[in-house]
Amino acid sequence: MIEIQTLKYGKLIVFLLLCFCAGVWGRGPEDLEENPAVQRFRTYLRIRTVQPEPDYLSAINFLLGQAKEIGLSTRTFEFVPKKPILLTTWKGSSKEKLQSVILNSHMDVVPVEEEKWKYPPFDAEMDEDGNIFARGSQDMKVVGIMYLEAIRILKSKGWVPVRDVHVLWVPDEEVGGDDGWGKFSVSKEFEELNASIVLDEGSISSSGDKYIAINGEKNMWWLVITAKGETGHGSIYFENSAAENMFKSIASINAFRDSQMALVRAGEKSSEEVVSVNSVFLKSGLPTSDGFTMNIQPSVVEAGFDVRIPPSKEMAALMKKRVVEEWAPKNRNMSFYFTSQSETRDGEVPLTTADDSNPWWFLLRTAVSKFNATLTPRITGGATDSSFVRMHGVDAFGITAIQNVPSLLHNHNEYMNGYEFLKGINVVVEIIDRFGSFSGSRQSYQIQRSSM
Repeated sequence: MIEIQTLKYGKLIVFLLLCFCAGVWGRGPEDLEENPAVQRFRTYLRIRTVQPEPDYLSAINFLLGQAKEIGLSTRTFEFVPKKPILLTTWKGSSKEKLQSVILNSHMDVVPVEEEKWKYPPFDAEMDEDGNIFARGSQDMKVVGIMYLEAIRILKSKGWVPVRDVHVLWVPDEEVGGDDGWGKFSVSKEFEELNASIVLDEGSISSSGDKYIAINGEKNMWWLVITAKGETGHGSIYFENSAAENMFKSIASINAFRDSQMALVRAGEKSSEEVVSVNSVFLKSGLPTSDGFTMNIQPSVVEAGFDVRIPPSKEMAALMKKRVVEEWAPKNRNMSFYFTSQSETRDGEVPLTTADDSNPWWFLLRTAVSKFNATLTPRITGGATDSSFVRMHGVDAFGITAIQNVPSLLHNHNEYMNGYEFLKGINVVVEIIDRFGSFSGSRQSYQIQRSSM
């Protein structure tokens, strides 16, 4: 009897120890449910700012409330009707006219296929691991809310920046940004901010020992190729029909695409160093009420391609030559046009210097090093609002201070882990602290470095 009681007592101790350890080390969602920052994040995610009809008014009202609560001044602009821009400002303490810091965030998100989501994409449901499922949870509502939560923390400590820190909320990035940053970048309102550095969205790091900083973008071409030829009965062979010529071009494009992918697979080049070409549409045929006419050959075939080119004018010139001579040659009765192209300066897509000769890179690198992480520069294939910034000679880095989460930008079941979100806020606190405390200029910094 004594042995049995002892055994039961020992099991009870083990059980209690396990319960205690679970309380200390477990990552149940209860603590996240009660966290105000997480709840504010989820509230923002529930606002349906989804293209093509984003609810910007609700988003602006929510953000105005947050800015007032934190103690930031606000201004709104509307260069295009129903597409507002919100500027929230933390005034710097310096009497000198120091250039400002802009923390940029776009409000809109891409469309969803709701039936393919585990949870409704605008409910911000959180699972037992603390993963918050919502469109925009990665791209890029998480970044905007981390800015505000970081400023909330810094203000609670009594810290004040020496230079103005602006948090900017813009529309329409997901549809090219022309009515958002495109209009703002050429406005007197932007000029008056006298910005030296803009932080924007970046790439999530799948590991826990580094962060990625986007310092430039590939040259984006949205290319449409058109082939024309004779039309007639579906049983007749025509030389150089529109479909035949288009498929020749598609074969050439796919062969080039395979060659670029092979370089990456072999480790000879990174994905940033190669050209990406992906088919996005193929349009042809005579539609009927239930399909297409099957016995008429089309006289016109169109195909669209998303082309991203490393940012040099030499590479752009080579690709233009390839399009003219191989992909859409006139001698095959073909033509091409671009629905959109990246802006360039003297043929080059501008980049931001990503080494310690740039004080903003140095400050960014040293900020993340406090968290035992390195900073890796990257040229991204995606287009962001930073392209408008760099065209005006202002430095811009894209950084999403999130680790250990798979990148699901524009994907089904996009989610953000609540614990990684809270950790990321601390990283943003350090970045804003260092940026806002820097009282020098790029020129004075470089002079100081050269004298060392």
